[in-house]
Amino acid sequence: MNMISFMLTLSLSLTTILVTLNLWLAQTTPDSEKLSPYECGFDPLGSARLPFSIRFFLVAILFLLFDLEIALLLPLPWATQLQSPLTTLTWTSTIILLLTLGLIYEWIQGGLEWAE
Repeated sequence: MNMISFMLTLSLSLTTILVTLNLWLAQTTPDSEKLSPYECGFDPLGSARLPFSIRFFLVAILFLLFDLEIALLLPLPWATQLQSPLTTLTWTSTIILLLTLGLIYEWIQGGLEWAE
């Protein structure tokens, strides 16, 4: 218990010190250089506040979804060693089927078409 309170006190004090230093040392005076958009050293050609295509977000979300699927399926070879491997394989098949049906739905709806 003594070690836990020491670690809690240490982390709380370190966090407080770092936040205080950040607020104290941070420069909060914006100038024209900080407010201008950065375009690899070239003069900005247009506004940097253009609307972003929702297609980029869709691809990112699909990547995260299938990346999480891989993370869920990684322990599968060890999970088949459990007492009820049929239940494990049933849940795994359900996850894969659900994600495959979602991908097919997106494909049919045209959500994966990049050019309009």
